Amino acid sequence: MKLSIVASIYYSSPYLHEFCERVCTAAKAVAGDDFEIILVNDDSPDDSLQMALELRQKDNRITVIDLSRNFGHHKAMMTGLMHAHGERVFLIDCDLEEPPEV
Repeated sequence: MKLSIVASIYYSSPYLHEFCERVCTAAKAVAGDDFEIILVNDDSPDDSLQMALELRQKDNRITVIDLSRNFGHHKAMMTGLMHAHGERVFLIDCDLEEPPEV
């Protein structure tokens, strides 16, 4: 595995589909098809988890980790790091404040 992209999800449903589309496009430019996206649900009370699971069904490069309660952003990202298989790991929030293309 060449590249792992780790993002936590919390109240992320408005952004999740666009985030995954854009991050896949950006990752393909860097790593071809040799990448994974790890989405860590930090007990989001909206439908972010369901959306992430639907995305997972469409793309097997997406891994969804569902935390048992809200542990906070730092713990969610650390959990994602523990599950990353890439030689390189990119941490990014999925709210699109920072463009995935960068």
